[in-house]
Amino acid sequence: MKKSHHLVTRLQHLGTLPCDAEHPVAAVATPSIRTSTVRFHSLEQLERTESLRAQGERAMSYGRMGLQTHAELEQIFLALENGDRCFLASSGVGAISMTLLSLLSQGDHMVCTDNVYGPVRSLDETILQRMGIRSTYVGGHDYAALEAAITPDTKVLYAESPGSLLLEMLDFRALSEIAKKHKLIFVVDNTWGSGLIYTPLELGADISIIAGTKYIGGHSDLMLGAVVVKGVELGARIDRNQYALGYSISADDAWLAIRGVRTMPIRMQQHAANALKVCEFLSSLDATVAIYHPAYPADKHHALWQRDCKGSNGLLSVAFKGSREQARAFVDALAIFYIGYSWGGFESLVQWVRPQGIAHHSYASEALRTGEHQLIRLHVGLEAVEDLIADLQQAYDKAFGA
Repeated sequence: MKKSHHLVTRLQHLGTLPCDAEHPVAAVATPSIRTSTVRFHSLEQLERTESLRAQGERAMSYGRMGLQTHAELEQIFLALENGDRCFLASSGVGAISMTLLSLLSQGDHMVCTDNVYGPVRSLDETILQRMGIRSTYVGGHDYAALEAAITPDTKVLYAESPGSLLLEMLDFRALSEIAKKHKLIFVVDNTWGSGLIYTPLELGADISIIAGTKYIGGHSDLMLGAVVVKGVELGARIDRNQYALGYSISADDAWLAIRGVRTMPIRMQQHAANALKVCEFLSSLDATVAIYHPAYPADKHHALWQRDCKGSNGLLSVAFKGSREQARAFVDALAIFYIGYSWGGFESLVQWVRPQGIAHHSYASEALRTGEHQLIRLHVGLEAVEDLIADLQQAYDKAFGA
């Protein structure tokens, strides 16, 4: 497909088998090529493959590095993010650890926005600190504090936008300028946007990480992470470390992701439309004190979302004025919304966010930190939105109505 074609069109054709004079009859879908071993016609061919790998090119030499199915999925991620190299991992957290372990060494320092995905802090506390790597967490809109946190040992600026609990939009252009000024590698978590509705590499990021478990797959049936890199030198750096660390994904998961991405544009539109209707309903409830969803016009960062994003999805949070007992009763009373982690699949999900889960977040209000207000995160799925709203109404009546 030509780059001049719309991305939605390209997503329908990337990863299909060629049909031309050499291949006059071909299946549409790329098969899942499951193999551990690659064979070579001659030693000369093996040596040529090794030479290509040494030059940083993607050459198929062993199953762990992936074959055609993996390569096709990598091309899809490159199209989504407009990057130069893509590396696959077995989960979103795996993609984060691959990146940070490739970029940071003993004695180095990383500055993170304080809204980052919780497992980043776990990686910091469990692995990075043990390796002698320090991290500092700062509010993503406090540019003076961000610059003040940078030291001569700082190598990475890490950010997530929107954050996965309070959906806080960050200004990647402004953060990119800070990173460039201090010669830092700007790494972002773009799981929310998944390349389709948000492209951080075009806003100045050097590396964009996506948990393909979410909207890429879209059916809650695979685990997947991807690291998309801008720049040849940085790509070679990740390539060397990915190989050394042994990251790999199954061909079947790659195949599921290719299948899922075909419908992502339509799914994302429906998620977004349903979520806005749910926001409008939630705004009518007496106990609602705040709605966190950047595409919702009343959201604090709506203008930033309008400037930088091409669409939205089904993730939102709502703050209710009430007790923790009321929040628990609300969640337990929901029938269509499943109680569970993750998001991005076809189903609607609910999670009660405990105050300690956002105590570190500068964007969180004092009422959320102290438990005076209760934070509920919803993933609005593909069910009929009328049923979702009715489910929310009956749960609200049971928990807050009296």
